[in-house]
Amino acid sequence: MAIRKYRTIAPRIASSAYIDESAVVIGDVEIGDDSSVWPMCVLRGDSNSIRIGTRTNIQDGTIIHVTHAYSVAPSGYPVVIGDSVSIGHSVTVHGCTIEDRALIGMGCTILDGAIIHSEVLLGAGSLVTEGQELQSGYLWLGRPARRARLLKEEERGWFDYIAKHYAQLKHDYLHTD
Repeated sequence: MAIRKYRTIAPRIASSAYIDESAVVIGDVEIGDDSSVWPMCVLRGDSNSIRIGTRTNIQDGTIIHVTHAYSVAPSGYPVVIGDSVSIGHSVTVHGCTIEDRALIGMGCTILDGAIIHSEVLLGAGSLVTEGQELQSGYLWLGRPARRARLLKEEERGWFDYIAKHYAQLKHDYLHTD
């Protein structure tokens, strides 16, 4: 795995986290307990910070990047991802916030300044535009993402189910001889 500094700032990764050997994690990145970063992911915290909570899984081929400070955004846009978040395969996460217990479908793109609140299910292939805010408790779909309907009780159970599954799966990978 490529875990490396940017200038003098090195990633800080919890000892219980799993980072696949093909993933790249650079710079000002913090990854919490029982989280996992799967094959071919890139987390590039060079011009701002990336913070990932506990029991969050970043699935294969996902790119997470930040935005530097500039005139329109004096603080730039860091990436903040909460606890028990599942980010599907081949997602682009750029300069945004994803709160706890969210599910981001495969192939989504989330842009600068967007906020995805807790208990949001973002359907595969959706686009969350700059500054867009997705309210809790809904399925969001499309390009750009639009509120489709309230989540069903079964869907609300997916947040914890998937987070637990990936926490166990990363445990299996960490303890493989």
